[in-house]
This record gives sequence, structure tokens and C-alpha cells, in this order.
Amino acid sequence: MDALYALDEIRLNFSSSNLHALNIAIAFVMFGVALEIKIDHFKKLIKNPKSAILGVFSQFLLLPFLTFILTIILHDFLTPTMALGMILVSACPGGNISNFISSLAKGNIALSVSLTAIATVGAIFFTPINFAFWGKMTLNFYSAADPNILVRPLEIDAFQMFQTVLIILGIPLILGIFINNRFPKFSEKVVKPIKQISIIVFAAIVVIALVKNFDYFKIAIGYIFLIVLLHNALALSSGYFLGFIGKRPLADRKSIAIETGIQNSGLALVLIFNPKIFPPELELGGMAVIAAWWGIWHIISGLMLAGYWSKFNFGLSKTKVN
Repeated sequence: MDALYALDEIRLNFSSSNLHALNIAIAFVMFGVALEIKIDHFKKLIKNPKSAILGVFSQFLLLPFLTFILTIILHDFLTPTMALGMILVSACPGGNISNFISSLAKGNIALSVSLTAIATVGAIFFTPINFAFWGKMTLNFYSAADPNILVRPLEIDAFQMFQTVLIILGIPLILGIFINNRFPKFSEKVVKPIKQISIIVFAAIVVIALVKNFDYFKIAIGYIFLIVLLHNALALSSGYFLGFIGKRPLADRKSIAIETGIQNSGLALVLIFNPKIFPPELELGGMAVIAAWWGIWHIISGLMLAGYWSKFNFGLSKTKVN
């Protein structure tokens, strides 16, 4: 257990310039996503909202709750800050590659894009609220579960988190939607290269950060690999089975599962390294490594699941649509 707590003492090599670069990269990624969002997506959801409602419920209500339950079950294998890392990841919106993975999985692409739009807008409010609520619940549980564990008091500044999320997600989203709906031909020409460039830049920043912290990564991976695997599997399966319970067609279930299981862990890292939200004197190494490995693992798991689903449809695609 002492080795586990040593993860919290890790000081990752992540400078303020790295943080600014990551902020810009995520904002650019979200701008590329927004260039594919049309007002018609929202109109279609109003006419047939059941799958979208289930998707939003799965991502912003069910997943944070199930994550909290998972942190309770695994509390003997987690430090409080590792548990907080899981909570923060679950409070973030869907990742920027969820639409691509949905298309590979033969999911409902329109639903996937629409859920990305709703989740990105909703995250401006739900991410700070969810993390503030479930984060405090988690710290309270860990304090009560073992009085011998020193749980550092953590005042979560929901307003500062709201401000950060608004700048990184809200502004690029509004700008992208405006350009797409005002200049559709221009958007159609630039959306593909913008998305490709943004994902490459984002991936490059993550790889550089990984290389600079590779010694820490080798120490941490043995502890966090199974934890992130379980958490990600919970996210994917809860989204799928919620769609199953809601009698959604197979394509919708796939997209709901992917939108729930592909999280914007890059946003989580931006929030973790923001000194106005989490003061530098706090030892949050465990929190950071959880979010960082999530960002790698959900791509691997998403691609594997998409490859499986693209070949096997279980004969369920004729599920009745209500």
C-alpha cells in the first residue's frame, strides 16, 4: 500500500507551456468536432429523442454514479486521489474520437455526433457539478473508511472549473457550429484536414508528455492498468446495456456505449494541471496518471470493440424502434 501511495508523490514533468499547448490542442479538436454539427442534428433529436436522452443520462448521471460505486468497491486498491481521478474522468464529456469509432463500429453516426454536441455543451455545467458532488462524496467515504489514511482536504472550485471548461469547450463549439451553419461549403472543405491536424497535434503532445515522464509511467502502469481497464469496461458496458434496457436498435446501443466509454481525458488533464483549480502543493500524481492512461487505453479498447462490432451484429439489428 505504501508503494501505491507513492504514486501521489509523483511530480509529472508538465510545465505551464505544456498546459497552454494542451489547452489549445483540445480547443482546436473541439472546433473540428463542431464543424460537423448542424442545427438539424438537434431538430432530429427533438422529434425522436429517446436514444439521445438515454445517451445523456448514461454519460452524465449513470457513469459518475457507477464510478463512485466502483471507487468504493476498489478502495483497498486506490488512493483517494486515484479515486478522484476516476471521478473526474467520468465527469468529462465524450472524447474527440468517439464519432470515428462509432463509424468503425457501424453505429448510429448521426446519434453519435448529436450526443457529442449535447455532451460538449452539457459538460460546461455537468463536469464541474458532477466532480464537485461525487468528488466530495468520495473524499468523505475514504476518510470514514480508514481514519488512519490522511485524506488531504480539497476545496473544489466549481466556478473556476466551469470557467475553464467554457473557454476550452464552449467557445470553440459555438464558433464551429456558427461557421458550419453559416458557411457549409467552406466547413465541408476544411473539416477533414482540421480534424486530422488537431488529432495529430493532440497525440503528439500526449506522446511528448509520456516520453518526458516515461520513468514514472513504468512505475505507475502496474498499478493503474487493471483499474482503468475495469473503469473503461464499466463505462462501455453500462452505456450498451442502458440502450438494451431502453429497447434501442443495435446501432444506437453501440453509439451510446462508445459515447459513454470514450471520455475526454485530455480535458481532465487540463483541469488537473490548472493551478487555479488544484493548487500545485497538492500531491495529485495518482489522479494525473489515471487520467493520462485513460487517454491511451480508451482508444485501444474503443478500436478493439469497434473491430469486433463491425464484424458481428448478433442478429439484433432489427430491434423495434419506439
